[in-house]
Amino acid sequence: MAPGRIEIYDTTLRDGTQGENFSLSLFDKVRVARKLDELGIDYVEGGWPGSNPLDMTFFREIKKHCLTHTQIVAFGATCHPGTSPEKDENLQMLLSADTAVLTVFGKSWTLQVRDALRTTLKKNLAIIRGSVAFLKAHDKRIIYDAEHFFDGYKADPRYALSTLEAALEGGAATLVLCDTNGGTLPSEIGAIVAAVRAQFAKIALGIHTHNDTDTAVASALAAVEQGAVHVQGTINGVGERCGNANLCSIIPNLRLKLGKSCIHEDQLVHVQVVSALVAELANEPPRHNQPFVGRSAFAHKGGVHVAAVLRNPETYEHIPPELVGNHRRVLISDLSGRSTISHKAQAFGLDLGKDDPIARKVLAEIKARVHEGFQYEAAEASFELLVHRARGLQKSYFTLLGFHVSDTKRSDMEEPQAEASIRVKVGQQEEHTAALGHGPVNALDNALRKALEKHYVNLKEMRLFDYKVRVLPGVDGTGAKVRVLIESTDGVSTWGTVGLSVDILEASWQALTDSYTYKLHKDELKQQQEIPPADSMKCIG
Repeated sequence: MAPGRIEIYDTTLRDGTQGENFSLSLFDKVRVARKLDELGIDYVEGGWPGSNPLDMTFFREIKKHCLTHTQIVAFGATCHPGTSPEKDENLQMLLSADTAVLTVFGKSWTLQVRDALRTTLKKNLAIIRGSVAFLKAHDKRIIYDAEHFFDGYKADPRYALSTLEAALEGGAATLVLCDTNGGTLPSEIGAIVAAVRAQFAKIALGIHTHNDTDTAVASALAAVEQGAVHVQGTINGVGERCGNANLCSIIPNLRLKLGKSCIHEDQLVHVQVVSALVAELANEPPRHNQPFVGRSAFAHKGGVHVAAVLRNPETYEHIPPELVGNHRRVLISDLSGRSTISHKAQAFGLDLGKDDPIARKVLAEIKARVHEGFQYEAAEASFELLVHRARGLQKSYFTLLGFHVSDTKRSDMEEPQAEASIRVKVGQQEEHTAALGHGPVNALDNALRKALEKHYVNLKEMRLFDYKVRVLPGVDGTGAKVRVLIESTDGVSTWGTVGLSVDILEASWQALTDSYTYKLHKDELKQQQEIPPADSMKCIG
């Protein structure tokens, strides 16, 4: 390892999958491992081959894939107190994973030795020494995880240090100090790592922290500042109980805040992509306010903040978001100012100075509508249409003459059957259609699409892929307002629209109408831009 460089060790595929509601299939694990290799992660812990068939299958499967940087690691425990390392089934399974690097954990805390392992303190030292030596003898690089080290050090520092000495005597290459219960604060972590560093000056020390006090990232960084050169964690901080140290925060902090070398600077921009991939594969909603990689990490909502950040991003951003593959977002809300309105208008090609009277008009309307319950932070297509209407540039592609929706359930054994009929006017022609659907909103969408597609063929490219309903506070019971957010795509771009009403179908209709109108509007603008001026179409010669 180069001087000053920090090794990054990912345990998403093992420790991460111990988190509640977090699971990955075999091919998910392979895909994540390959993406971590692209990111430049040094070690990826594939699992515990002695604990379940999936992990052993992963070790066989990953050998079929060419990894350019990452080393795959198998994980397991020291041998059972009642057997020798040579006869221990767990250690044999570790070897059968056929990885060049193995991580083995042992007990550091006297309480764990007595109550969990149920053996003597002296026997535990022999177990650690013998297990590591047995694996090392098979030409393996051994990373030793000192489980519960910080609790053990606080209870009996001499014994905790003696367990590290036993691992070194067995041939461990790296000693990883684990805050397994996640209850040690960063100041304690730093002080204890410094003490261990003084005792083992020439040995590579690592850190493994859990997030039970919401300080796992800070603790890992504190350990690095005191000499740790190997950091373990998971993508998005997933893991048992409150999770593990979040590598999506640790890696940017190491490079951009501490100036430490870990992954290559060019690879840093892929941290956000890896974060999103792991969340998607695990079917977990991404945490929008996650530092560095979250959708809201560089989102600005307050008018004063927006005005300042548009003049100089450093006023409210600690790093340029592009460094970690993220981007700046300016949100539309009742906190917006004219600078926000002008900036958002420029994003879709409208020159609207902050002193423009239309900007004032739009701002006033936005504040009034947000006060009613509308929200435009995830419905920027509805906002864009609002600006176009304020400038008199928005045409009407269709007019509603009426709709009727019914939802029929004939017995407890049958699913409800939704049907919608709709009358719309397109130009001078009236369309009257009906359609079935999976629920009333889907039926209404199908009926509207059926009526419009004969006039606007490009609507066949479009589909609705997300539909959210939120009941707004303020009125109890079924009379409350509901806000509907619809996300649509045509395979090229994605847009969000919003509707609000005490009636869920009316709110859905508003969002549907904006969604279809936005598609037709943007396609018409694109077509106009592609048509050359009349003079350029004249024949020459």
